[in-house]
Amino acid sequence: MVDKKALSRIFYEIGTLLELKGENRFKCIAYQTAARNIDALTVDIAELIRTDELKNVRGIGKTTAENIVEYVQTGRIEFYEKLRSSIPAGVMDMLRVQGLGPKKVKLLYEKLKIKSLEQLKKAAEDERLRDIAGFGQKTEENILKGIAALNNVSDKQLYSTAREAANKIIAEVDTIKGVNRVEAAGSLRRKKEIIGDIDIVVSATEAASEKVFEKFVTHPDVADVIARGDTKTSVILKGGINCDMRIVEESEYPFALNYFTGSKEHNVEVRSLARKLGWSLNEYSFSKVEGMKAKTPPSCKSEAEIYESLGLRYIEPELREAAGELDAAAENKLPKLIEYKDLRGTFHCHSTYSDGANTLEEIATAAQKMGWEYLGIADHSQIAVYANGLTPEKVREQQKEIDKVNGKLKGFRLFKGTEVDILGDGSLDYPDKVLASFEYVVASIHSRMKMTEAEATKRIIKALKNKYVTMLGHPTGRLLLNRDGYPVNMIEVINAAADYGKSIEINSHPLRLDLDWRLVKYAREKGVPICINPDAHNVDGLKDVEYGVGIARKGWLEKKNVVNAWKTAEVEKLFAETRK
Repeated sequence: MVDKKALSRIFYEIGTLLELKGENRFKCIAYQTAARNIDALTVDIAELIRTDELKNVRGIGKTTAENIVEYVQTGRIEFYEKLRSSIPAGVMDMLRVQGLGPKKVKLLYEKLKIKSLEQLKKAAEDERLRDIAGFGQKTEENILKGIAALNNVSDKQLYSTAREAANKIIAEVDTIKGVNRVEAAGSLRRKKEIIGDIDIVVSATEAASEKVFEKFVTHPDVADVIARGDTKTSVILKGGINCDMRIVEESEYPFALNYFTGSKEHNVEVRSLARKLGWSLNEYSFSKVEGMKAKTPPSCKSEAEIYESLGLRYIEPELREAAGELDAAAENKLPKLIEYKDLRGTFHCHSTYSDGANTLEEIATAAQKMGWEYLGIADHSQIAVYANGLTPEKVREQQKEIDKVNGKLKGFRLFKGTEVDILGDGSLDYPDKVLASFEYVVASIHSRMKMTEAEATKRIIKALKNKYVTMLGHPTGRLLLNRDGYPVNMIEVINAAADYGKSIEINSHPLRLDLDWRLVKYAREKGVPICINPDAHNVDGLKDVEYGVGIARKGWLEKKNVVNAWKTAEVEKLFAETRK
């Protein structure tokens, strides 16, 4: 099967490269449109070529179709390779700096011959950027801040990226005879939003150990082997992330998995508790503390038995952040965490009516195949011209089509929603008459993000006061490893949501994971309903709710706290009550 995501990334990059070279804007857009539509395909690309159906895919023209065929047949696109080699790699790196788009980078490259982040930093420090039209002292300062931010996260990866890389390696190792158990540990297992490195713990026989490490170091995703020993091997993956693999005996496995899962703070608390019983706890076992009277420490076959030995209920990995989980486990007050299988649908999805790549029927059908009972369509409001935002006339057209789709699908409900922009003064992009036509409203900020904390907080709270707003979308506007959120006081916002009976989403897109899990826990305490939404722009994007479930679990959420784990009738009731 053709890797459509890899092909989609190439087409996006072609569009960016063409923009950097000053090519016709429509040519750039054509490749980016093709990229989105490739990503949205529900049929294998090779099959579309075989049946001569590729020409009928939306957004695929003659040239892009030829590129796709070349990629499928040869694994490369000559046009892309020539284009990429014509621009220094460092120029593309400059696009990672917040606030620098292709047009500005093109100016820097042409006017000052800047070809790398290092040269950009030096030019900004020497105050040589402010003389270029469209730049100034403030731009220089922001560029230096952006470069510093990049340096701070240069060795970090998104959870989704690290998870995908780890899964490939684990799948390979798990096939080896003599491997008993294998699992990712560390911050990856705890489902942190940003991952420093990957830790993999393996239980294997002595005879299998050498085969495990050989499979590991020769994996196609490995770029370099840092160290190889009898029990631990370290590599750097092609994506730039460090990955350590440890092999332990079966009797040691529960202890090693627990220790290397962490967090460090959680481990300290657990070891302190063990010491009170006269035991020492490390990555291999329990043992008696010399000089203390204690029972013989147990051997444990699972992590659950480790916690049980300490008088605790099993603590799920996501909760191991030294945030009160030991006290809750001792008092039998741990939450029964929500699971992916509990979800019945989701609400923040985009269709071809705005900037989505799939039709209403395609995305609804995909959601139904996932076993869901409902789906909410929340296309952009009219001010989002860049995203083909809907005019009131277009809204009416879409709502009629939603009625038609609902008439076709048995046992499934498509909800009429919108993602309405919160304007600079806190008012909304649609008048109340239009907002009233939707069954629910996601209110989000997409513009004027340079605000003070007081301004941002006031702006959001004013929007939440509107009776038609159901939930707040991507609350802080952050893009992980790319852009900090606006400086909003989320405690005040969550308090306001509780007061006005509004919900807040966990935006599950891997770049966002916003609301932050630390704030999710506070929202739970305030009784604010949470919606786990993917912000999906194609059918594959629906699956991103899995990442949101991880954040919900870290925030101690149960099924009852998550709106899209509720039955259709319960959702309808919430939507109706929110706007009373």
